[in-house]
Amino acid sequence: MRLAGTLRKTLCTLALSLASVMVSASTSAQTCGAQDWAGWQDFSQHFISADGRVLAANNAARGSYSEGQSYAMFFALVANDREAFERIWRWTQQNLMVNGADSLAAWSWGQAADGQWRVLDANSAADADMWFAYALLEAGRLWQREDFQRDGRRLLQAITQLEVVALPALGPMVLPGPFGFVQADGSWRLNASYLPLPLLRRFELEAPEGPWAAVASNTLTLTAAASPKGFTGDWTGYRVDLRHQPQFAADPVTGPIGSYDAIRVYLWAGMTAANDPLAAPLMKALSGMETALQTRALPPEMVDLTTGVGRGDGPFGFSAALLPYLATLGSMQAMTQQAARSRQLLTQSLAPEQLLKGPPPYYDHVLSLFGLGWTDKRFHFIPNGQLQLKWQTRCSHANTH
Repeated sequence: MRLAGTLRKTLCTLALSLASVMVSASTSAQTCGAQDWAGWQDFSQHFISADGRVLAANNAARGSYSEGQSYAMFFALVANDREAFERIWRWTQQNLMVNGADSLAAWSWGQAADGQWRVLDANSAADADMWFAYALLEAGRLWQREDFQRDGRRLLQAITQLEVVALPALGPMVLPGPFGFVQADGSWRLNASYLPLPLLRRFELEAPEGPWAAVASNTLTLTAAASPKGFTGDWTGYRVDLRHQPQFAADPVTGPIGSYDAIRVYLWAGMTAANDPLAAPLMKALSGMETALQTRALPPEMVDLTTGVGRGDGPFGFSAALLPYLATLGSMQAMTQQAARSRQLLTQSLAPEQLLKGPPPYYDHVLSLFGLGWTDKRFHFIPNGQLQLKWQTRCSHANTH
């Protein structure tokens, strides 16, 4: 009996010790490094409501989009801000998953004509869906949260079922959404900015039997075909000809223009792991922007894809988005110039006199968090698409003390 009591006491002691270590590790992971990203703190203050809704500042009513919710979850993970991550995801589930727990998120939410706040368009946006799945899978892995892993896998399955199609003469491709991107003439509308290679690699790791390796390869094909002068487009049309040969053409709706969507293609390409086999050919296909910055101080706001001629000056978010691209190409002088501009104007956008005029520019702040966060080595993607984060080293060090 004495031996049994001693054994029981020992086991209890071990259990308490293990629980203490787990709580300590969890607390350390949650707090160490979570408060040292000023860009994220500013974004949280100006663009995220108390209940977890991301406020887009480009409309008077400050409606919300699934894209903003998904980006904010990624930034919260980079910042190791668990509370914000859970709050944003909870609002998304409660307000955008209108077709049930197994559905994709509605892309647009705001104030309707009758004054009620609700979903305005129930169609989903594939880029947001993929960033949601990615952020959840990586949060589950890094924070050891099986519930996040489960949600991420569920979304990945829904994306595969509802947004991946087999295009003739091409193969698996992600449509921008489940509805509205197949034209009456049988052509398709595609968007390369919805397809970051690191996300596709992570999905390939998660579901190796899925379409993701093929989607990655076809993303390169799409981007190269959509960039005849080294500049890529916001949208691209796709069809097959009478000989069943693939044809990429100017988008039938927007025309041959590269602007606010396309800027993200350079961003994603620059952040792709250098030893990804598709990284170098992808950067080669996008050479036009580097060439343009050799003769102009600022990235063009809009490029005509047929001529390669740009017009207008892109906002400071464009400069921030190009930092990984320029760094990967080794264009350090151009990178230094764009970094200085993006940091200066980012700071100015938060000055009190500017805030009196209205909220800061939402999209510029999003692009800045991506571009400057990567440049400042807060995160990077390894070849299989997983994240390596600045706070991992700090938290690992803290856990040893």
